[in-house]
Amino acid sequence: MVTIPPSGAQDSWLDSNDSESTDFVPLTRTQAQALAAAHPAISPWWVVLGQAVVGVLATLVAWAVFGEVSAKSVASGALAVVIAAALFARGITSQFSKANPGTAVMSFFVWELVKIVVTLGVLLAAHRLVKDLSWPAMLVGLVVTLKVYWLALAFKRKPKAGANS
Repeated sequence: MVTIPPSGAQDSWLDSNDSESTDFVPLTRTQAQALAAAHPAISPWWVVLGQAVVGVLATLVAWAVFGEVSAKSVASGALAVVIAAALFARGITSQFSKANPGTAVMSFFVWELVKIVVTLGVLLAAHRLVKDLSWPAMLVGLVVTLKVYWLALAFKRKPKAGANS
């Protein structure tokens, strides 16, 4: 087996003895509080609410344009996302998931797995329960509702008044 040595450009930051690259100054309490105030967190419940609103709007548009069958299919896709996201939000905002950093990380992964399984379960249930289900319409409802995550980033909360940037 042959080992290829890294080029000088790739590992130059490892070998540098610059004081600049090794200096790390932790934030003070007031600096950390100012940073947190300047960049407020988005509640996952606002995202779930946004997904529900977008899902209802997509269902109404599908109903008006394509009829009842397509509207039920779009609603099924949107419902798969909203139910799973609500369970995820409930799980990651519980007191147990905030116990310590290790528990928070494990909670995130467990609830993400629950979210995936519930989404697939709702999609399969829709396949069995909705007569004449339109898979393309259901996938449109699913994708449109999933795009709310990007909208949540675009419309994030503004910093509180008096917070330093």
